[in-house]
Amino acid sequence: MHSPTLIILAALLSALVTVVLFAVWFFNRHIPGLRMWVLAFLSSSVFSASLLARDWVPEPISVVVAQISLTLTGYLCWMGSRAYMGRSPPPHGVAALALAVLSAVAVYFTVEQPNPGARFVLLGLMAGVCFILTARTLAHGGFRRVPARYLFAATVGAHGVFVLVRPLAFALVMPQQPAEGALLAALSYIVVLESTAALVLIGFGAVMLTNEFITNELRHLAEVDPLTNVFNRRAFLTLLHKAISSAQRTQKPLPVLVLDLDHFKQINDTRGHQGGDDVLRHFVRLALRCLRKEDVMGRLGGEEFGIFLPNADGAGALAVAERLRALVESTPARAGAGQPVCVTVSIGVTLSGPADAPDTALQRADEAMYLAKQYGRNRVQMRVADSSNVHLVGDAKDTAPPPGARAADAAEGVVSGG
Repeated sequence: MHSPTLIILAALLSALVTVVLFAVWFFNRHIPGLRMWVLAFLSSSVFSASLLARDWVPEPISVVVAQISLTLTGYLCWMGSRAYMGRSPPPHGVAALALAVLSAVAVYFTVEQPNPGARFVLLGLMAGVCFILTARTLAHGGFRRVPARYLFAATVGAHGVFVLVRPLAFALVMPQQPAEGALLAALSYIVVLESTAALVLIGFGAVMLTNEFITNELRHLAEVDPLTNVFNRRAFLTLLHKAISSAQRTQKPLPVLVLDLDHFKQINDTRGHQGGDDVLRHFVRLALRCLRKEDVMGRLGGEEFGIFLPNADGAGALAVAERLRALVESTPARAGAGQPVCVTVSIGVTLSGPADAPDTALQRADEAMYLAKQYGRNRVQMRVADSSNVHLVGDAKDTAPPPGARAADAAEGVVSGG
């Protein structure tokens, strides 16, 4: 098999991969980076076509087209990887200047001082660097969690290294054959075959990343509340179960909080559901300001939320709850175009016991929250596992307990005002 046949095969494969990726992008335009990868494979197809047409096109034009198309292949691949990882695009001005300089130097070694070896080095210089940068950009997130990124990175990185070192390797192998025809003949079997294999593998890697993104998106929709962007009830209970199991193995209690916005129905009645949604999002933003990265928050339903605090004790949980209560009270929410809405929250706190199931701990925190509601709302109340003590903190404002609360005190334990 001679060089033109290999190049034709590479051109056909490049065009086929471009069409496949375009079809995938056409139906999934929201996937970041996919459009850039389509354009990268289109540039690769142009490069292959320029090699096939070199006998019918003036040599300087052929050299410039090949230089630009191959460089754009690597650069667009890198841009796609940055977009996929949520990073800003590289400075296009610097890339355009580098491409112009490379093209000018390639023309010089074609017209003024013909040197096929120098042109070969220039041809893959910027593209190889961009392929390696692509690998570096994608190799993040952990192989066990996102293996597709690392497989794609390994393939494109290896191709980038090969593109950079192949001129040196063949210069060592053929130091006495400077003629362009002899050089191309010697390179065809290795260079074109490697490029063809890399083309297929990189295209397959792009499809794998597309599948990874769609899978993560579906998982996000299944686990995250779309309004507040915290975990939904099912995902929160799953994580709570794991956290309680871990706490029981280490024989440490896990603080669990249940939070409910006070008089939320009135907000919905006066500001409408859109205003109520604005208040919920406002509350979540405030809550996240009071939490650490390892703390977990979920929406249990309506205006009720749950939080658990790994590696914290009861005093720390009460401090977090009181800080959140005070922050919510002092920070009115903007709900629609009207005046800001004053919002308060009632919080129940408990510590998981040695034999607690997630539902048990959550129910105890929920009962503590309802006691806070009984005592006038805008309060933090803690209930321990053995029900021997109930601790009330927060803005008591000397409000007398409602009827029936003293009977609840006798049944639940000792209540102390905050």
